Amino acid sequence: MHKNGLQVAIDGPASAGKSTVAKLVAKQFDYIYVDTGAMYRAITYKTIKSGISLDNEAAISEIVKSTEISFSPSENGQLVFIDGEDITEAIRQEDVTNSVSAVAAISTVREELSADQQRIAANGAVVMDGRDIGSTVLPNAEVKIFLIASVEERAQRRYKENIEKGINTPLDELQLEIEARDYKDSHRKISPLTKAEDAVEIDTTSLSIEEVVEKIASVIKDQLNSN
Repeated sequence: MHKNGLQVAIDGPASAGKSTVAKLVAKQFDYIYVDTGAMYRAITYKTIKSGISLDNEAAISEIVKSTEISFSPSENGQLVFIDGEDITEAIRQEDVTNSVSAVAAISTVREELSADQQRIAANGAVVMDGRDIGSTVLPNAEVKIFLIASVEERAQRRYKENIEKGINTPLDELQLEIEARDYKDSHRKISPLTKAEDAVEIDTTSLSIEEVVEKIASVIKDQLNSN
């Protein structure tokens, strides 16, 4: 065990509720929360903004090597910055959402960001969520959780989130987008979305956020007690 606390890895497909739950778990244990999805979104945002084509791997690799991504807590949740610019809202727009899988599949991007994530987690007391945290980024994490939920449920969640932000995408379109992302994420060559052998699987379809947090917290407490 790390002297400061555990490494907690939370993985799962798009809109399985990972980041919402991870933030709450981190808060409960006073751990650092690392939103790895936001890191990939930040590189995607900069790629789009720079007018670089998504299949130009060399140019995107240069971006990831010369970019500084940082997080800062605020009253309204965690803010995300790229080279000092607040991009918290910008990286949640649809153009970024629909392009992030392509950028995340580039090996240099994954290598650079995984190394950053490993550095942040080195001292423990961290909750990190993504697609390949337990399997690739933090293979020795003391707690690994794999969240799943039905495509219908995940589309509903994304729909509600979008409506709150004033984005009105039809529900059936969101369902197709989520299915497409699942396919891309689980079929990419490098670090595909996969459940680590020692991960605890939680189906969140019929659970409230509080119930999911409670289940994860009990896994963490068991681990802390066993140490």
